[in-house]
Amino acid sequence: MKTRQIVNNTFKTIACSLILYATAQAADYPAPGDFQKGAKAWANNCGRCHNIRGARELRDDQWISTVYHMRVRAGLTGQESRDILTFLQGSNTPAHAINAIQAEKSVATTTSGKSIYNQTCIACHGADGRGGLPGVPDFLSDNSPMSKSDDILLQNILNGYHTPGNSMAMPPKGGNPNLTQADMEEVLRYIRQVFKK
Repeated sequence: MKTRQIVNNTFKTIACSLILYATAQAADYPAPGDFQKGAKAWANNCGRCHNIRGARELRDDQWISTVYHMRVRAGLTGQESRDILTFLQGSNTPAHAINAIQAEKSVATTTSGKSIYNQTCIACHGADGRGGLPGVPDFLSDNSPMSKSDDILLQNILNGYHTPGNSMAMPPKGGNPNLTQADMEEVLRYIRQVFKK
């Protein structure tokens, strides 16, 4: 009888310890940051050394430990770390997951291409389309991605794209999973109209 009671007490102690540990881990999960600020912070701080690493090389949970390890080494603030983590995890989101989220939303787009560009794209591509960060293509250059067909560009925008040799990868839908394919078509029309050579 005493053995059974000891086993039961030990089991209860272990179960309580696991619950407390899991609660402490969940409380330590970082709050989301700002994707666009994270893209800039990555380019200004991390890209210098990690320009060969793509956001999809690590899982979301692995990015958490990596970013917080580098926070100390790079002297980042807590907010900068959260912003960079949000950028990396947003860049890591597989296109099929974004499409599944969109399938649940059947709301037609009412957002203009200009508005989408100014809210989502401008942080990396700049107001003038020349690329606001290192590695972001210049829409007005001779070797611009704008020389590609609309079908190819739309697929790159929807699924994300990493130009070989560049330190920045464009995440699917510019990192905004709430945008629809119709939104992406609108922003592509806007970019074609505004950034002509």
